[in-house]
Amino acid sequence: MEDSEIIDLYWKRDESAIQETDHKYHRYCFSIADHIIDSHEDAEECVNDTWLNTWNAIPPERPSMFQTWLGKVCRNLSINVYEKMHAQKRGSGETETAADELADVLSNGMDSEKELDAVYLKDSINAFLSQQDQQARIFFVQRYWYMLSVKEIAKENHTGESRVKMSLLRTRNKLKEYLMEEGFAV
Repeated sequence: MEDSEIIDLYWKRDESAIQETDHKYHRYCFSIADHIIDSHEDAEECVNDTWLNTWNAIPPERPSMFQTWLGKVCRNLSINVYEKMHAQKRGSGETETAADELADVLSNGMDSEKELDAVYLKDSINAFLSQQDQQARIFFVQRYWYMLSVKEIAKENHTGESRVKMSLLRTRNKLKEYLMEEGFAV
């Protein structure tokens, strides 16, 4: 079933929309959640919460890129679960490691006064990534969006871990320079 047809089912409040979404995107969303949380049971719960949030958001929303929209919902839910699980003990896990790697580039805290800056920051990062070569973009997105480990990125891209690490380091350094030129305090 096409995404537009699934979205139409949500707009009609037809419960089969959830089944169709699950059938088409379960593996995709589960992969996102599982890489972040590293717990099959909790990842499954995040996927189910993604379907619930989708049901509650459509309508009034009508996502133009449904798969990407679902991935973002699932990712945000998974990060929230991860943070709750690790509130007492910080440490292992790729989510924390990936966040630490970007800590020198991006500010962690965000209050209501900075929401507009967050939109501008997102647009600036997207513009920056569009200027990078394809391999650097792939590594960056796999690491900082999908929270894959360096080892997983290397395996998936048939390359060495050191190449991935070096590419990520160079991309972070370039991003830092780019954001400073754009007027962000880093």
